[in-house]
Amino acid sequence: MEHVLLISLAMIFIIQVLFFIFASAFKTDKVTDLAYGLTFVIISWILLIYNKIFTLPNIILALMITFWGFRLAGYLFYRILKTKKDERFNGIRESFWKFAMFWTFQTILIFIIMLPIIFSMNMSGIDTVNTISIISIMGFCIWAIGFITESIADSQKFSFRNNIKNKNKWIDTGLWKYSRHPNYFGEILCWIGIFVFVNPVFHSWSFVSALSPIGIIISLLFFSGIPLLEKKDYEKYGKIKEYQRYKRTTSVLIPWFKR
Repeated sequence: MEHVLLISLAMIFIIQVLFFIFASAFKTDKVTDLAYGLTFVIISWILLIYNKIFTLPNIILALMITFWGFRLAGYLFYRILKTKKDERFNGIRESFWKFAMFWTFQTILIFIIMLPIIFSMNMSGIDTVNTISIISIMGFCIWAIGFITESIADSQKFSFRNNIKNKNKWIDTGLWKYSRHPNYFGEILCWIGIFVFVNPVFHSWSFVSALSPIGIIISLLFFSGIPLLEKKDYEKYGKIKEYQRYKRTTSVLIPWFKR
């Protein structure tokens, strides 16, 4: 298994390096999120085909990753084509080493999040589960709820941002009325669902795949997700009383009723 983990990390690294070379050469943000989503899809199918463990759970898992990865990569790529640049990288894309550090972080994060997939698609023999258990069904349902939530939230925000009437306004309608970051809530559910879905094939030290949902939660709550957006929104709207009220009464992550 150690050998498989190293090979998987190497493949992820190679894909990210290729995208980084392009992004760094042209000082562009356009392929950053594209590389993130597509890497999951590419590695998942490589592992499935290479290991030839075509169990029903593994095939469904590959399809789950494909739907999630293509939707996220496609949406973010289309969005960056409209906005031209990602403000997260202001002051970073211009510096080779700072930009390289971000891509290194992204490589490590992808590897950690992919751990359940790597383990599941390398279980063979008596370890292989070829039927869908109740636990797997529960995991799939969690993933589906997360996928739908994230898709709706992204669609609502994209439509809101592209309406000229909403210029210099923050979104507080739809799912965003009940959460300041419902898309991230959906993303977290997706990976919790995937971890639960593949859980029946796990035993011994493969429990380390729990780092997958933990990793995405830590990343979104403390690093690349919520903190950056909260800071940007506060800089834009922090002095507006209506925004202060929205922030004070609306759940940060989990959709819930107004306080």
